[in-house]
Order: sequence, then C-alpha cells, then structure tokens
Amino acid sequence: MATQGAEVLVASNRGPVSYTVGPDGELGSRRGGGGLVSGLSAIGPDTDAVWVCAALGDGDREAVRRADGGLLPAEDTGGQRVRMLDIDAEVYADAYNGIANSALWFVHHMMYQTPLEPVFDAEFRRQWDAYRAYNQAFAQALAEEAGQGAAVLIQDYHLALAPRMLRKLRPDLRIGHFSHTPWAPPDYFRLLPDDIAAELLTGILGADRAAFLTRRWADAFTDCCHAVLGPGIPSGTEIGVHGLGADAEFLRERAHRADVDERMAALREQIGEGRRSIVRVDRTELSKNIVRGLLAYRRLLEDHPEWRERVVHVAFAYPSRQDLALYRSYMDEVRRVAEEINSEYGTADWTPVLLHLDDDFARSLAAYRLADVALVNPIRDGMNLVAKEVPVVSDEGVALVLSREAGAYEELAEHAITVNPYDVVGTAEALHEALTLPDPARAERSKHLSDAATALPPTKWFLDQLNALRG
Repeated sequence: MATQGAEVLVASNRGPVSYTVGPDGELGSRRGGGGLVSGLSAIGPDTDAVWVCAALGDGDREAVRRADGGLLPAEDTGGQRVRMLDIDAEVYADAYNGIANSALWFVHHMMYQTPLEPVFDAEFRRQWDAYRAYNQAFAQALAEEAGQGAAVLIQDYHLALAPRMLRKLRPDLRIGHFSHTPWAPPDYFRLLPDDIAAELLTGILGADRAAFLTRRWADAFTDCCHAVLGPGIPSGTEIGVHGLGADAEFLRERAHRADVDERMAALREQIGEGRRSIVRVDRTELSKNIVRGLLAYRRLLEDHPEWRERVVHVAFAYPSRQDLALYRSYMDEVRRVAEEINSEYGTADWTPVLLHLDDDFARSLAAYRLADVALVNPIRDGMNLVAKEVPVVSDEGVALVLSREAGAYEELAEHAITVNPYDVVGTAEALHEALTLPDPARAERSKHLSDAATALPPTKWFLDQLNALRG
C-alpha cells in the first residue's frame, strides 16, 4: 500500500459535493453543507486531506468516470481533495437501503414493529454480503490514499465494518469511527443475528477510537460489547463523546439574507396578524415523529379551544428516502393527518396547519426566526440540530418543546419543556405551556438554549476528534 499520501482522511457515504449532468452533457457541481464540511475546512490549507465518499447518482458516477477514478477537480470541491467511489449500483442499493437504512437504522432508533419484523432471512444475508463489499471498497480506497501514520475519521452506521478492514490493510494508521445516530441498548441490539451483531461491534473496535454524540450512546455501545463479545471489551479502543453544536456564525449570517426576509414576509401573511406559531422543520424520517406531533397539535386545539384561530402549526416535512415504500407511506400519513386537522378545525381565514413538503432552506431559516414555539419530538435521535439551530436564529426568543429521546436533551433539557415522544396528551400540554410563557421568560430561556447550542461548533467538534485520535 502507498505510504506517501494524505495526513488526514474522512470517509462517509455522502461527500461534500454532488454532480448533475446537464442537457448538453456538461457537469454541474453543488457543494454540500453540514458539520463535517465545516469541520474539515478548519484543519487549514497546510494539511494534506482527502475525503472518500460514494457516488450517489448518475452525475456523480459520470464525474468519477471523467476523473478516471481519481480525485475530483479542486474547483468543484472547494479546494478539498475528494475521492468518490463508483460502487456497483446493485451492491450500493443492497448495502445502503437493504442494510444501513432498513436494518441498522431501525435497530439503533428502536423502530421495529416486532410482532412482524425484523425477519433476518436468506435475502438479508445476501444484502449483508453487499454491505461487507461496500465497506471493503472504502477500506481499500482509504488504504491507498493515506500517508504513513495518517489519521482516518470514518463516519456512521454505513461504515461500521470499515475500521477493522482498514486496520488489516494499514496497521500504521490512526483510525477513528464516529456514530451520528443513537446506539441501541443490548436487549434491542441483540435483535440482530448473533454473528452479525458481533461483526458490527468488532468492525468498530478495529478503530483506535470510537466516538459518539452523547454519553448515553457511548455507554450503550460499551454495554453491547460486554453483552455480545464478553467482559473486558472494548480493549484497546478508546471510547469518546463529542457533542455537535450549531454553526452560529453561518446560521446568523445566512438567516438575514434577502431571500430569507422574503420568505418571512410570506409566512407571516400565511400565519395571519397576531397569531402565534408552532414550528417544526424535519426530514420526513420515521424517527422524527411528525405524525404524533400533528396529533398533539390536534389535541391542543381540542383540549384548549382558546387557541383556535390564535395559533398556526408551521410544519416543514421535507422528503427523505422516498425510494423506500415505508417512507412514502409515512409521508402520505403526514399529509393525511394535516389535511384532517385543517378540515376539522379550519375556518375561512385560518388554516391550522401550514404543511410544506418541498425542501427550502431559506424558508426553514425564516420559520426559525419567527417561531414562538419549536416542536422537536423525535422518537429517538443521535443529536437533532434543529433543536439547537432555532434558538440561535430566533428573532424574539423561542420556547423549545423537546423530546427526552433526542441527544440534544442532554445539553438543552434545563431550559426546554421536555416530553415523552409517545405521549400525545403530554405533548399537547407542553405546547400549551410553551404558548403561554410570558415573553420575558421565553426570551430568557431562548438565550440559555442558544448559549448551550453553540458551545461545540462544528470546527471544534471535528478538531477535538482529530486531536484526540492523534493523541
């Protein structure tokens, strides 16, 4: 394997750039965002870094072909060196949809309807072979790109096997794995077949350091290691915790551009003069609990009729994983419940639920700024940055109704109104409490929330991991 190469490497399913092919055959590129993009930029131009990711669409695959399988053009990637892997489409689909999103995601978010699922049959085993192949492709690319003793930061449940695979190829490397999701407790994790549960754990334990968003998720991982692999595990792997905060500088600057102001004006007109707003912004992901949030809002209108015509629920439910039938059905249910509430309670000049299903970041920021109440009620979430972003951007201060099952709960609970995400009646009462907070109390809570939310910005989150890995 090569020993002259990058000093720092990041590996993730999704990379920092995506491509489209225009009608004329020209490639168009679009830079992504998020904590990893911000974090990696903090290491400075003097550090030789490479990001390894998967080609996710036809445009990405065409870009890889034109780069002859090598690093993508620096002008497309903001100066970062990016190696995109053109993994066989069937292998990718089995690994990503069949295993990562239809098995591992469900286990860690504890979402199975266990009388009927999961069923780990021969088809699952076939898909597991694809998941292995997908991880092996990443390990091979990282081994080829890494310089002697380089630091490699492997991201998330898509790549749980890659640390052990890379360790076998390049024992000289410093390898870290970071989990962005929750980690299931042992009783739930052991729904997985015993050999596969062990393979996942030993895959991550191939890293020098395994890190998580909260102490709760880190402890659950250690508990699973002890339950599945035996006492004394993990030996030789350091366990770390790195909470990810909001990028305050970026959010505040972006939230005051003209396009956000325009969307604020439109939202205010839709909400109506003098009305309060309850805002949620989510992908239509099963774990986000959007349907129960809508049911809680309906219960609020039923139990507290004084709020009828005085409050609007602004619900942004952006498409997620629509290639999976279960996710399409869930989006249909979100739409159905919203329409049912509007039909039952709406009047000629009041629409109780403003539901938007098309992704619009500027509109999301506009909603953050004007929200009186933010509803963040996931069934289970590794962190949930929306809970942190809304107080940072809010103009007048926001009351946060927050699920105790969000990772953000550990940092924000003191100044949020916390709820059991399954308790629709309790969530309705929490919304009522949030709506009735006096303005000074709401503003004070919001300030404390903002301070907590920005304590660990993406650059610090990334550099802390890198420095801990390097020792």
